[in-house]
Amino acid sequence: MRLFIIPILCFSTLNISAQALNQNIKKAYSEFEKDPQLKYGISSLTVLNAETGEVVFSNNGSIGLASASTLKTVTSATAYYLLGPDFTWETKLGYSGTVSADGILDGDLILIGSGDPTLGSWRFDQTKSDVLIKEWIDAISQAGIKKVNGRIIADDSLFGSQTLPQGWIWQDIGNYYGAGPNSLTWHENQFDLIFRPGKEPGDPVELVRTEPNMAYLKIINEVKTGRPESGDNVYAYSAPYSDVIYLRGTYGIDLKKTISASVPDPAFEVAYRIQDTLKQIGIQVFKTATTTRKLLADKMPLIPGLKIISVHTSPTLDKVIYWLNQKSINLYAEHLIKMLVWKDQADITTADGVQIVKDFWSKELGIDDRELNMYDGSGLSPGTRITTTAMAKILRTVKKEPWFKGYYDSFPVYNNMKMKSGTINDVLAYAGYQTSSLGKSLVFSFIINNYNGSSAEVKQKMFKVLDVLK
Repeated sequence: MRLFIIPILCFSTLNISAQALNQNIKKAYSEFEKDPQLKYGISSLTVLNAETGEVVFSNNGSIGLASASTLKTVTSATAYYLLGPDFTWETKLGYSGTVSADGILDGDLILIGSGDPTLGSWRFDQTKSDVLIKEWIDAISQAGIKKVNGRIIADDSLFGSQTLPQGWIWQDIGNYYGAGPNSLTWHENQFDLIFRPGKEPGDPVELVRTEPNMAYLKIINEVKTGRPESGDNVYAYSAPYSDVIYLRGTYGIDLKKTISASVPDPAFEVAYRIQDTLKQIGIQVFKTATTTRKLLADKMPLIPGLKIISVHTSPTLDKVIYWLNQKSINLYAEHLIKMLVWKDQADITTADGVQIVKDFWSKELGIDDRELNMYDGSGLSPGTRITTTAMAKILRTVKKEPWFKGYYDSFPVYNNMKMKSGTINDVLAYAGYQTSSLGKSLVFSFIINNYNGSSAEVKQKMFKVLDVLK
C-alpha cells in the first residue's frame, strides 16, 4: 500500500494548493471589482496553469475588451510562428538608365522599400540614419555616379497608399506613437520638436527648432504654457502625406522635454535626406526627390531594368520583437501584421494581416475569430476587442516553442513580474508569466475598460491582485 500513498498524497497536495491559489485570487479580485474606480467599468482576469492549461481563475474571460498594447503579445507570437525568429528584410538601392564615362547618370536613383521597420532606427548600430546614408552615398560613389540627370525615388509601393489601420484616432496619428507603417519607414517615422515655454501659464510656447530640420513641412504652433508640474500635454495633428502639422495643447512651464511627432510621408523624407546629402558632397541631382506613390498618382510609372548597387539587411525578427515589446512600439507591430501577408499576395493590407492572425489561432488552438476582434496589430485602435481567455491560451502555447526564450525576454518587468502592459484612454491591461511561491508556472491576462479616476491608482490596485500570483 505504501507505493500508492506517496502519489496520492502528492496529488492531494497539488490539488489543495491549486484550490488555495484560486481562493486567494478570487478574494483579491472580488475586492478589486468593488473599488469605486470600477463602478462604471468592466474587468476581466484569466489565469492558466502554464504546464497543464488548467484554468486557475477566470472572470469575464469570454468578454471581448479593448486590450491596448497587450495585443502586441499576440501579434509578435504570430510573427514568430509564421515568419520565424531569423526573418530579415532587405532594402535595395539601384539606378535606372546608364552612367556615362564622365559619371553622369541619365536615369533615376531608386531606393526600394521592403517593409523594414528598423530602417534609420537608433536602436541598432547597423540601422542608424547616418550609418545607412553613408552606406548609400558610398555605393553611389563606387558606381561612378557624379551627377544625376533624373530623380531620387523612394519606392514605397509594397504596402500601398493606406498607411494607417482602421480605427486609429485623430488625436494619435500626428504623434510619434501613432506613426503608420510604410514600406519605406525611416527613423521610425518620427522627428523631434524642441520647445521653450513662456514666462507665465497661458503664454505661447516657442518652437525653437525641429530635429532634423523639416524645411519642407509647414508647422503651425498653437501650444500654450501650462502650469507647473502639468507636464507634457502637446499633441501634433496631421494626416498621412500632408505637409501641414498643427501643434496644440500645453507644455508645462517647468518642463524640459523633447516632444516627437510623426512624419507624414516617411518615404519622401528618406529620399529628401539622400538628395540633401548628395548635394552637400557635390553630387548634383537635377530633379526633385519623389516617391512611387506620387509618381503613380501622376500616372508616371517607374522605368524597369534596375541595376542594384547596395543591399541592406535588417536585424533579425527576434531582435525587432525584443524592442517591439520592451518599448511597446506600435509601428513595429503594424509592420509585422502587414508582413504576415507578404508571402501570399502583392496587395498588402492591415485587414488581411489581421485575418491571417485570426485564421492561425483558430487552426492552432480553436480560438473563435470573434475572440480576436482586431483592427490592428498594436492595440492602438480603441475598436480592437480581445478576450483574456484567448490571450492567456496564446501565451501558454508559445512556451513549448524553441524560440520562446526570445519571446519571453522581450516582455518588460513591471511590479517585479514579466508582463506586457497596455494603456489607451480609460483602458489598462497586463499580460504575462509568473511562477508562484509554490513553484506553479502561470500565465495571465488582466484587462480593465472604462475605469474612472487616476490611472496610477488603478494600476497599483491591479498590481495588488497580481501579487497573489507570486
